[in-house]
Amino acid sequence: MNITVLGAGAWGTALAKLLRESGHEVALWGHDPTHLADVRTSGRNERYLPGVPLPPGLHLEANLAEALRGTSEVIVAVPSRAFREVAGALADFRGLAVSVTKGIEHDSGLTMCGVLQACAPRARIVALSGPTLALEVARGIPTAIVAASADAGAAALVQSLFHRPAFRVYTNADPLGVELGGALKNVIAIAAGMGDGLGFGDNAKAALVTRALAEMRRLGVACGAQAETFTGLSGLGDLTVTCFSKLSRNRSFGERLGRGEKPADLLAGTQHVVEGHPTARSAWQLARKHGVTTPIIEQVHAVLYEGKDVKAAVRDLTGRDSKAED
Repeated sequence: MNITVLGAGAWGTALAKLLRESGHEVALWGHDPTHLADVRTSGRNERYLPGVPLPPGLHLEANLAEALRGTSEVIVAVPSRAFREVAGALADFRGLAVSVTKGIEHDSGLTMCGVLQACAPRARIVALSGPTLALEVARGIPTAIVAASADAGAAALVQSLFHRPAFRVYTNADPLGVELGGALKNVIAIAAGMGDGLGFGDNAKAALVTRALAEMRRLGVACGAQAETFTGLSGLGDLTVTCFSKLSRNRSFGERLGRGEKPADLLAGTQHVVEGHPTARSAWQLARKHGVTTPIIEQVHAVLYEGKDVKAAVRDLTGRDSKAED
């Protein structure tokens, strides 16, 4: 099949590599021609996937219209802040549109598939999400992921496109839950990183992950998702890997916050996207809209957007009144 991947970062490149190795004709679009020229010359995306050779025949394209010409399957892998702008190019697209971006749009409260549906109303929309560190996927390390859509046939098609021995794809009929799980876990990973930076141990992180899962489920159900989705790959699975992995950008970001660095300084000094930062603001707003208690998200939001000290956030989180476990 002729497939276009929009976004030449770590995740978009890893997925383009996987699809090309499965025998598909793949165009990888990126907004930076200089970066694409470097990838073309070296045969590697050293900026985002160091040391990983890309397969021959992968077409690199800096012109968005050209990248979309003649394609029937589009994978959207751009950061959430650029998602609506890029998805606007799909206004007349009638094929399969797959979001692999984990975020919540602040102004609308929509997940990325919600944005896709608004921008590409004729497309068949699928979310592809789960515990998937891009570098491990690119290296062929065994991974499992879930393709979610209200259109069972579209989810099955995405499953057939991507499924291979080292990349096991399941299907799911709750795209909202799958996307919320993938987005909210990035906020929790920042909190987990803060604990690492403060020198906390495994007890603290296990407690955080367990209580965060309850918090994510509570907010997800209020938004219309299914509770059981949050115990699956896009919920518990993604939450676990993002909170514990040294490769997790959100966890690493939080760790540096825990060591005393400031959010603005960290964001200014990186070319990598930390999706948990904008998602914290969106999730905090979404929780207020639905009247849901989300103490971990609330404290991360306070550190990132209100200048709250990390240690004070921990004290306020752990010093809350006792309650029954939910």
